Amino acid sequence: MRIGLDVMGGDFAPDAIIEGAVDSLRHLSVDEKVILIGDSVSIYRKLSEMKVDPSLFEIVPSTQVIEMGDHPAKTFSQKLDSSIAVGYSMLKNGTIDGFCSAGNTGAMLVGANLTVGVIPGVLRPALATILPCVDNRGSVILDVGLNPDCKPEVLLQYGVLGSIYAKYVMGDENPTVGLLNIGEEESKGTPVVKAAYDLMKVHPQLNFAGNIEGNALFCETMTDVIVCDGFVGNVILKLGEAFHHLYKTRNLKDSYFDRLDWENYGGTPIIGINANVVIGHGIAKRKPIMNMILQTRAVVHANLAQKIKEAI
Repeated sequence: MRIGLDVMGGDFAPDAIIEGAVDSLRHLSVDEKVILIGDSVSIYRKLSEMKVDPSLFEIVPSTQVIEMGDHPAKTFSQKLDSSIAVGYSMLKNGTIDGFCSAGNTGAMLVGANLTVGVIPGVLRPALATILPCVDNRGSVILDVGLNPDCKPEVLLQYGVLGSIYAKYVMGDENPTVGLLNIGEEESKGTPVVKAAYDLMKVHPQLNFAGNIEGNALFCETMTDVIVCDGFVGNVILKLGEAFHHLYKTRNLKDSYFDRLDWENYGGTPIIGINANVVIGHGIAKRKPIMNMILQTRAVVHANLAQKIKEAI
């Protein structure tokens, strides 16, 4: 397995990205290789400082960087030798099996559309992440920021995509699916959510458990998959980060709230495209970069894109 890593993406690139890549080595098998994509001078300098043999990686040079403030679509087409563009080119031609970056999120999404493309039949790709449950489970929630406004058919398909992720990446054989709403009753919610409920309750590929309210999140009552639009999902994601920050700043210790630490997950996979791509947090440092790489490995191992093609 070959995992491409954008060394130049993120607020603390390239040093923090290379540090995370080095830390990932102890978790990877001999047939799993990290491909460092970026400024080769910076890469060799940092590896030398860390006294790490460069031969442990494959280094692919690039001469340009898509900055966080760059316009995604315009810059991706203009900076063809950027680390993101080079990574997507390698992904498209099959020289890497997965690609991950903590760089410009918009450019990562544009790159996915322009190179590997959306799986035929997928209405809209989604970003998915894991919500930890108090009973040591983890639930998939999608979308968490890619599509802030969704039609009922898109929410239905998120249930299908989330079920595939839960089954093949997280090992839930028959995952339950909940539609995030302001009440459990079928009659509750906006017209879009109510229409999505009607579609989901009769869909043969879904183990639909009905509506799920916000007070059921993080608890034993949380379903294995939680469906919502990207606006609501992003609010939930940031809420979890806020809980962890409050506990940390008050010097409180609790093993459950430690699981709300976004650094433990590293990034969010783009679900619904023809390749394995994980997007990390722009402020990621050493630990979350390592976990982003390991999450990319898990997505590749699950052959997620192919499983979605078969289901859709």
